[in-house]
Amino acid sequence: MSFRRRQLAILFACASLAVTLSGCGTINEKMSAAMGDYIPTWAGGLPPDAPPRPGTAKYDEFMRERERQRLMPADQRDPKSTKPDSSGLDPVH
Repeated sequence: MSFRRRQLAILFACASLAVTLSGCGTINEKMSAAMGDYIPTWAGGLPPDAPPRPGTAKYDEFMRERERQRLMPADQRDPKSTKPDSSGLDPVH
């Protein structure tokens, strides 16, 4: 009798594991890529200066501005846009 309960427990554990893992397969690429937008910065989400996502109107505007800055001579460029702001980050040694 004990042997039968053990087999049933193993079967139940395997079945619950399979059901749990099959739920992970339904997360598509777009859903998993957009999850970073909803996580706060302090919890490891996107930084405030992250570029917009491709396929949006803000992305097209961002790329036009980036191309305009690239075509400008180096002495006329905005110095703030050429160097990343690392004021909140300490060096890692």
